[in-house]
Amino acid sequence: MRLIVTRPAAQAQAWVLALQARGCDAQALPLIAIAALDDTAALRAAWLALPRYALVMFVSANAVRHFFAAVAPVAALRWPATVRAAATGPGTAAALRGSGVPEGALVEPAVNATRFDSETLWAQVADEDWAGRQVLVVRGEDGRDWLADTLQARGARVDFVAAYRRLAPQPDAAGRALLARAQADPTGHLWLFSSSLAVAHLQALAPGADWSRSRALATHPRIADTARAAGWAQVALTAPTVEAVAQAAAKWPSIQSEAL
Repeated sequence: MRLIVTRPAAQAQAWVLALQARGCDAQALPLIAIAALDDTAALRAAWLALPRYALVMFVSANAVRHFFAAVAPVAALRWPATVRAAATGPGTAAALRGSGVPEGALVEPAVNATRFDSETLWAQVADEDWAGRQVLVVRGEDGRDWLADTLQARGARVDFVAAYRRLAPQPDAAGRALLARAQADPTGHLWLFSSSLAVAHLQALAPGADWSRSRALATHPRIADTARAAGWAQVALTAPTVEAVAQAAAKWPSIQSEAL
């Protein structure tokens, strides 16, 4: 089966190359477009205010890249030694390392975690006293606030700053052709969803499409539920790593609607 990678374009191509190196017939069809903000003043102000925060949580690698791109003109100083930078998964953590955040400042889920999300990240800091401490969440213009709500319930003061916008995709001719082939031959294609928004954008691109014979891998239970609600009958869970996805794709003929 052909594996369709739906991550934003900046990440999708790297995933496709890595999956192809592992023997997968992978192609990219980005279903979320990422755009920089027109006004980055709030991001530059957030950088200058970093020392007052006990923790800065980055929701994605895109949040890291756009944050550091925006603050570059005022980021002459290094990442403050007293401030920790939190990542929900290995891709975000790698982006933080690549942006100069020191290893000792990173907070991330355990390498062997079965899931990479806010809940798993929270397990790394749940034993701390958060009363009165300040936390900054760097995210898109909107997003899920579970960790922020949890921290606030424990007494933390949480601020948010938007680093990028998430937009509906505009597939090129190759992308439209891939979508058409996937609809015409649902059993010959396997969708990889790493965001519920990607599922929603796909529905908008193909209104009224019948996905009941289509197959999907999802990197989180919430995403799997979204795909099923959109009509996918065959959905399996996989960890959000290239190796796990490659293994899941190879195992697909023997699985249906089960966690891997």
